[in-house]
Amino acid sequence: MANSNLEEKPNWERETLEKLLLAQVTEQRRARRWGVFLKLLLLAYLFALLFLVWGKDLGLSGLFERDKESQEHVAVIDIEGLIASASTANAEDINETLREAFEDDETSAVMLRINSGGGSPVQAGLIHDEIRRLRESHEEIPVYAVITDAGASGAYYIAVAADEIFADKGSIVGSIGVRLDSFGLVELMDRWGIERRLFTAGENKGFLDPFLPLQQEEVAHVEDVIGQIHEQFISVVREGRGDRLDEQQEEIFSGLVWTGVDALDLGLIDGLGDDRFVAREVIGIERMVLFEPKRTALELLLEDLGVAIGNRILNWQNTPQWR
Repeated sequence: MANSNLEEKPNWERETLEKLLLAQVTEQRRARRWGVFLKLLLLAYLFALLFLVWGKDLGLSGLFERDKESQEHVAVIDIEGLIASASTANAEDINETLREAFEDDETSAVMLRINSGGGSPVQAGLIHDEIRRLRESHEEIPVYAVITDAGASGAYYIAVAADEIFADKGSIVGSIGVRLDSFGLVELMDRWGIERRLFTAGENKGFLDPFLPLQQEEVAHVEDVIGQIHEQFISVVREGRGDRLDEQQEEIFSGLVWTGVDALDLGLIDGLGDDRFVAREVIGIERMVLFEPKRTALELLLEDLGVAIGNRILNWQNTPQWR
């Protein structure tokens, strides 16, 4: 009986070792399959980005689309958020997109879809001037501006370059004015015994320093500067709106904003309606094609990542807490 147990023990150890080795091999195979799958998934994602960004330039789009008859369309260009050189609504990108839209053979009309409270007068002016130039060189292509939530200040500066402007009845329109923000900490510094030490070359180099008292000649100079920009704004609005503008209302250039309903009465816009209404009822072409600035694959990836993180934060902040 003892000899029998001794004979079975090596067999038990061998079987256990075989099972362990088999399990390890199976796990390695499973890990290898997952590794190949993830690599293929990453490759497919990168290829999709490549196709979205450069597919048209590389002639890849024809591999995935059937031959279609040419269709006329309304070229839509979004102008959203702060209008500034460092934002997505910057003159360089928007003007390049405008040129692509006007030069497209199937573009019958251009629509500026605006949702912005304004921004840089320089960036807005560059976009406005480019729209006017393209309108003159493509007289057969009308331009329509459609304001969604807001079309104020620099955004309205851009809108008046269009042939006609439309907005929703609750849209915020106008703000034909100029502002320069600053602050003053002179009394606070005096209270805390802080001494301001400023060294300049040029007697006016430190003008409007928030840590120094205001000087009347400096205030007069700044008012003259922003007054000139305001007059430029007024001139552009008058040129764009013409006789449609109700200038008997003295406050129209005061910097106030109005709803879409009031803006229509003042002649700041031509009608009420959204982008689809304008395309269908005004232009007569329902097919709209969005034209966007070109982005590299890395920019698209980072942009999507930023949007995802932002949405995650907003969803977390806006989630009701039940107690």
